[in-house]
Order: sequence, then C-alpha cells, then structure tokens
Amino acid sequence: MSYIRKPKVTHPGLARNKLGLTARDYEGAISTLCAGCGHDSITAAIVRAVFELNVKPHMLAKMSGIGCSSKTPAYFVSEAHGFNSVHGRMPSVTTGANAANRDLMYIGLSGDGDSLSIGVGQFVHAIRRNLNMCYIIENNGVYGLTKGQFSATADIGSKPKKGQPNTQEPIDPVSMALSLGATYIARSFSGDREQLVPLIKAALIHRGFALLDIISPCVTFNDHEGSTKSYAHTRQFYHHVVDMDYVPPAEDIKAAYADGDVMPIKMHDGSTILLRKVDKNYDPTSRALSFKYLRERFNAGEITTGLLYLDEARPEMHELMGNVDTPLSQLPLDELHPGKDELKKLQDRYR
Repeated sequence: MSYIRKPKVTHPGLARNKLGLTARDYEGAISTLCAGCGHDSITAAIVRAVFELNVKPHMLAKMSGIGCSSKTPAYFVSEAHGFNSVHGRMPSVTTGANAANRDLMYIGLSGDGDSLSIGVGQFVHAIRRNLNMCYIIENNGVYGLTKGQFSATADIGSKPKKGQPNTQEPIDPVSMALSLGATYIARSFSGDREQLVPLIKAALIHRGFALLDIISPCVTFNDHEGSTKSYAHTRQFYHHVVDMDYVPPAEDIKAAYADGDVMPIKMHDGSTILLRKVDKNYDPTSRALSFKYLRERFNAGEITTGLLYLDEARPEMHELMGNVDTPLSQLPLDELHPGKDELKKLQDRYR
C-alpha cells in the first residue's frame, strides 16, 4: 500500500466548500492499484462526495479489511482517521469504534471476497444491528489480491483464465441486505460518476446501515473471453499468462444513460453486461416490491443500479441500545464506571 503523498499544490481558482477546503484537500496518497482499475474511479467519487458534503476531515473514520478494495482508504482524505483491520473483520471493528464515538462519520471499504466470503457473518450482523455507517462493496467478482480466483459474486458460467467455468450460485449483496433489513440499499457502476456521487452522499448522511454495491472493473484478472465481469485490457494487451510485474494500462469504462434505460456496457475484451437504471416511478420504500423487481431484472440478465431501498423509520444501533447522546469516549470515568455494588450485582447473576 502506498503512503506517498501527492504534491500539495492547489490552484487558486479551485472551488471551495463551506469549510474553505478544495477537492484537493480531500485526496490521499498516490494509488498503487492497476491503471484503469474501477476502484480508483470510486475513490474519485468519494472525494467529490465528501467535498460537497462539507465533511470535516477529522470527523471522518475510514475502515477496511483486506484486499485491493481495502487499500482504497489510503487514497482519500489523508487527514481522516483510519483503521485497516484483518480479513473480513472490518464490520466488527467499525461497530466497536462507533460504539465508543458515535459523532464520527464512518465509511467502510470492502470487496466481494472480504464481505461475502470470510466476512459474510460480520457483514450480516452489522446490518442486523443497523450500524450507522456507509458500507461500500467494490465488486469485481474475483480475488484480485490473490491472483484472480472466483469470488462469491462470480456468475454461473463465468470462465477463469485457466480451469473450469464457475458452477456455484453467486451471492447478491443487495438481495441479502434487503432480506436482512438494511435501511439504505443502492447499486452503481464505477464508471457512472453522475449516479455514483449522489448515492455516496446519501449513504454517508443516512442514519443507519447504508449499503452501496458498486460494480468495479478489475483490469488484471477479468480480461479474458467468457468472464461476465470483464473490465480488462483490450485484445491488443491480452495475454493468457499474466505478467505480474507489469499490467498494461487501460482506459476507465464510463457510462451515461437515463433513468429507466438499459445500457449495454462493452468491456475491453469484447464481452457485454447490461445495466438498468431504475426509473423515476420506482418506489424504493417497499421491501417486497424492491425484492420482486430485483429478481425480475436479475432473471432478465440485467444489473439494476440506483437507490433500491430506503427505510428511515428503523432505529439505528445506539437508539436500539438506549445509549446516551454523548459519545462514550467523551464520558468521564465516574459516569462510565458502575461502581463496586453494581458490578457485584452483575457478577452475582453469573454465579
């Protein structure tokens, strides 16, 4: 992971937000991800979102696990708090941090492997608790950090560079979150910044668990024919054997299409995926109708994007637990400590 800071040079004509900061003030270290990686497009969208929300950098907490996606927090808002946890454990670390200091704004960056394989149990319970955080899954269908094996989101029939096509059902994080009671659910594409930035902004200010599943290109391990999430090199740079010391650069894939439209996105390898943006008449407040719509579009071979579900009535974790408004980290010890008599009563219950 790179911690090389970008040169601190700000053009005097750059726009400033209400805090007097420019978008450059919300950037981080120089990215070491592959050129053309969709994760860098997501980083740029996050920078734009927090700049427009006038987020105070020291009031933001960036959380991650392990994987290419979990390198992302190093690349935005250098002055924010950050914690890179072990594989799949980002949700529980975020839960602990949030329990101690509810005043911070929490954004978790994870991948399809980090969230839906080793970390799926943690992911489930963060939703169950309605943890107040923005949870972003950078979804590319492969384990990019460990040389491109299938992840839990790989579609049936998706072909690896070597070996047999995937035969296992994919896990859809959106459908899972919907069934578990997440209170904000959206999906987007890393190349559609016009849609992505507002979705990130809404997720950050939502009170409760906000999931944003983002289809994100892997330009190294899904660059071959037969991959249904192929965001890879052009055929000019295609090789059956990957040179791990050098990845030829690729252009970011971008998309622009209207509400309700289906947009075929042509990948670098010539394959095509279908993105459908929900129309203006779509009702995101009905869980049953949202789930029905998602399954219909999934069966039609489409990836639905946009705000898919919203519930603003369900209490978030601190409200469910009846916690005080003051962050626990700011309470004096005499208020936090129950005293010897109360501790003895608690211990006696377990004798």
